[in-house]
Amino acid sequence: MPIREGDRVYILLEDGRDYLVRVERGKSLGTHLGNIDLGELSGREFGEYILTTSGKKAFLLQPGVVENIFHMRRKTQIVYPKDLGYILLMLDVKEGDRVIDVGLGSGAMCGALARLVGKAGRVYAYERREEFIAVARRNLEEWGLLDRVVICLRDIEEGFEEREVDALFLDVPEPWKYLEQCWEALRGGGRMAIVSPTASQVMEVLRGLHSLPFVSISVWESLFREYKTNPLTFRPFDRMVAHTTYMIFARKVFP
Repeated sequence: MPIREGDRVYILLEDGRDYLVRVERGKSLGTHLGNIDLGELSGREFGEYILTTSGKKAFLLQPGVVENIFHMRRKTQIVYPKDLGYILLMLDVKEGDRVIDVGLGSGAMCGALARLVGKAGRVYAYERREEFIAVARRNLEEWGLLDRVVICLRDIEEGFEEREVDALFLDVPEPWKYLEQCWEALRGGGRMAIVSPTASQVMEVLRGLHSLPFVSISVWESLFREYKTNPLTFRPFDRMVAHTTYMIFARKVFP
């Protein structure tokens, strides 16, 4: 597929350094391996490489969810991709679904949800702080997903305007305070995911979930270890991404 002016391109240098850029005439990208004329990317094919001014290879790739997240503007902590993937799987979000995202932040989870619900679905994103919304809106617009998202500037203490939603993601400091509101918004059998960084928060959430009509309650964390890809020295990296958050899941039933 040919690259056009205005497209976003993920540039991967031959030494593994990467950049996310927009194709624009008259603009250039400066790297430690030489410069790249961004206007010259127009007309190239994704998967090709070009040479920097120092003669080094720069591969031209389409950005996906992971690249968007790691290179996005942010004013908040985001859900780490290793956790985000499992959350999306457990929420079972699909084309046409209606999903609530509480705690929009910089828009990482919202963008992943919007990509899954497709043009026929909607993500209703709730956030209390205008400065976070401004950053998230710019990120969603860059990803071409803003038209699938309804952004609500408000606290959720009084509940949600939406009813019968398919899934709900809750990322707020004290999620146990809003479990009844979440139950009201979900359809029967609807799925909810909550993230909390500390064990004491998880225990509060569990007390609340067990007092309400929720089933399939579970708590998970993910431990993620990357391996070196040299076939002669294949082994784990010395560091790994261990605990980042607890993930709590539940499904709504009727009493």
